Amino acid sequence: MPLDFTAIDFETANGSPASPCAVGLVRVRDGVLVEGLALLFKPPYPHNWFHEGNIRVHGIRSSDVDDAIEFDTALAHMLAFIGEDVLIAHNAQFDMGVLRKSAEAIGAEIPNFRYLCSLMMARKSYVLESYRLNSVAYAVGHEEFNHHDALADADACARIVVHMATKKHHVDNLDDLAAATKQALKPLHVPVKAEPKDWA
Repeated sequence: MPLDFTAIDFETANGSPASPCAVGLVRVRDGVLVEGLALLFKPPYPHNWFHEGNIRVHGIRSSDVDDAIEFDTALAHMLAFIGEDVLIAHNAQFDMGVLRKSAEAIGAEIPNFRYLCSLMMARKSYVLESYRLNSVAYAVGHEEFNHHDALADADACARIVVHMATKKHHVDNLDDLAAATKQALKPLHVPVKAEPKDWA
């Protein structure tokens, strides 16, 4: 399997994993970031309310999605962008939980994507005081980005994975990167207890 994947990051309106309001996706082909997609949308009902704590993190308010697309439209765009790619996210258990639960909230069926977690891989690759996304990004030389902007976070995740593969472990495919970081591709439809969102 070449170094092809889609990095993904969700921002949620509140503490429910079924409340996404924004997503960023970045497509990687042969270790090169080639395309991105950012979507702002209404969270699925009845999870479509905004908690002040989440607003403080990402800055998205209820009024910002008044004229945004509905989640079912956003999900269709996401699935078309991802295709059959492996998904990678920083604290993937959180983002995969959001993808599962938000699809369930609207009764949508989604493919059983396979995924990896850049947080877990980073812990096996670098010696750092913190493995939060911004800390790992800084460690690999990606020093300035708008943390908690979904597209910027997905972009940072993609860059971290490419750095791990090409600079740290000197591999050119996901299988070897997973092996080098003692990880395994996981199926989306097998839920795993998520770590706190503040790792993302």
